[in-house]
Amino acid sequence: MKFSKTSQIILLLLWLGGCSSLPQQGCPSGTLEMPDCPAVNAIDDEVINEIYEIRTWLPPSELDIDPIALGAEAEIPVNSALAKIIGPSHDAAMYSLAAKIWLIENAQHTVDLAYYIFKPDLVGYSVLGALCNAVKRGVDVRIMVDSIGSFSPGHSELRAVETCAADAGFIRNADGRLTTRKARVQVVIFNAITKFQFNRRSHDKLLIVDGSFPGKTAVITGGRNISLDYYGINEDGSADLDTFRDLEILIRAGKGSSAEEYSIGSVSEIYYSLLFAHSGNRRIKPYQASDEFDEGVFEDRYIYHRNKAQQSLETLKAFPEIKKRIDDMPRYLGDDFHETQLRLSHQLSNLNSTNVTTNVVENLEKNPNSILYLIAQIMNEAEREGPLTGSLRIVSPYLFSGLYYDEEGEVIYDGAKQTLEMLRKNPDFRLEVITNSVMTSDNFFTQAIIDMGMAPRFLLTPELKKAWLSSVDKGEFNPEVVESEEWKRLINHPQVFFYQTGGTDSVILGGDTNYGKLHAKFIYGNNGGFVGTSNFDYRSNLYNNELGFFFLGDEIRDELDDVFEKLKAASYRWGSPEWLQMRKKVMQSDSTKAGPARKQRSIYKTLRALDLEYLM
Repeated sequence: MKFSKTSQIILLLLWLGGCSSLPQQGCPSGTLEMPDCPAVNAIDDEVINEIYEIRTWLPPSELDIDPIALGAEAEIPVNSALAKIIGPSHDAAMYSLAAKIWLIENAQHTVDLAYYIFKPDLVGYSVLGALCNAVKRGVDVRIMVDSIGSFSPGHSELRAVETCAADAGFIRNADGRLTTRKARVQVVIFNAITKFQFNRRSHDKLLIVDGSFPGKTAVITGGRNISLDYYGINEDGSADLDTFRDLEILIRAGKGSSAEEYSIGSVSEIYYSLLFAHSGNRRIKPYQASDEFDEGVFEDRYIYHRNKAQQSLETLKAFPEIKKRIDDMPRYLGDDFHETQLRLSHQLSNLNSTNVTTNVVENLEKNPNSILYLIAQIMNEAEREGPLTGSLRIVSPYLFSGLYYDEEGEVIYDGAKQTLEMLRKNPDFRLEVITNSVMTSDNFFTQAIIDMGMAPRFLLTPELKKAWLSSVDKGEFNPEVVESEEWKRLINHPQVFFYQTGGTDSVILGGDTNYGKLHAKFIYGNNGGFVGTSNFDYRSNLYNNELGFFFLGDEIRDELDDVFEKLKAASYRWGSPEWLQMRKKVMQSDSTKAGPARKQRSIYKTLRALDLEYLM
């Protein structure tokens, strides 16, 4: 894969600040250390003032432009960057958590955080504790969580962290001098369900620290949410080996950043500001105390949540495995980075698109920054240069190849058909995919589409697909189907390889191996690839906003190649005797996965009949 350098970014967000002029703190001349007043030596810094205004949330009524449309139309630059992969191993997961805590605790100017799932467990409260401490130091904080993925009746724990702004310090400039701008905590709920935005989600997982300060910038994105489920530990600090197996990319500004008008951090921060300003979002704030005789300003429950956040942070950092990695962070954040070029990509246009299944091609072309659009462009450009060789490798927990119909029911796009045609034209090119199996999947609806729909479209004839789908006994357990010479020939396609994680030695089947739940999302080719949040399923392709980074270079590709090979070694090829045996044992087990595995065919047929697969 490769991409060309684009022109400079046009996402000039001064319009955000230009919509309203924010007042300076009204403090008497010479005021020293009084509440809400800067120190006597604080300076009025133009750069900080500009950053402050751009970062200020404004209600949609005060915006005269659609930020989502602006993001879809913009030309995003290619940035020089240093990057490393945080892989799916248990060790890497704990390093990921330690890195997030350390980066927030060492932020000097700003922190931006956006997560689909932000769970108020030990990890969630620990992050809130670190954010509260950061704002007290003078770090300006923005938090954005999805209203469905992070559903809560009142988001009291998030409102509580906003009360930390009452004790906020003042933001420092690039030289470390105090300015007249006081730090804030701004919390936004993405596409709040109170505004009846149920189906358009922000699937982002993004942490940006000091985005406008290239020498200090750190960006993390990928598959991990803010929840214990993603970091391999339990509430008591013990290891959880049956957790999500995930992957992220950790990014610092590259050596060429000084020559770029917009660094990788500022591009990420601008993208965040556009999503932050989406019209469906709802700004939340802590409720004031109702009792006029109450000694405090805010309701007492926020004190409880703030105390819990600090206690959780202390508890987490004291766990030996976490403490060890936090102590190692100065080395970890300095070693094993690779110089590369990165281009941010997103699916912002999904938030505004209409007729998402019948106008899928037109909608895709409206967003030249789309993940899918850029993958298609890269592949087309590579084909124009000559026959493709090597392979395209994809890892995704939920993975569909699009099949779309117009209003008359005629097929307008068949991803499997187009891919197979491309492979026929390029006989020395391979497609290799790793996804979940019935053993490791956490979503049996999507798994049914993969096993009963996607893989058969690539590998089986219509007749054999029909036999496979007929029933468990007549199809899957029928030797005349799965032991036939035709089956063996078709599932051993020389260019298409579908692998699914899991094995017959799993603890689920009485063995001693924990395969976890695959949740990593990445794709790569000969000299580059993509790491991000997209599952490459219908929901990611049509409805969700997603983000990630395309990269160039052998070093990151080699890191991903190592991850791919390890995942492949813990997988069976779809349709193989080993795969069939694993499925049979799962169905015959007493595990919670047995029933859904046996019902895959009925699940798939129901989804197809009701057109519900497009919501998966």
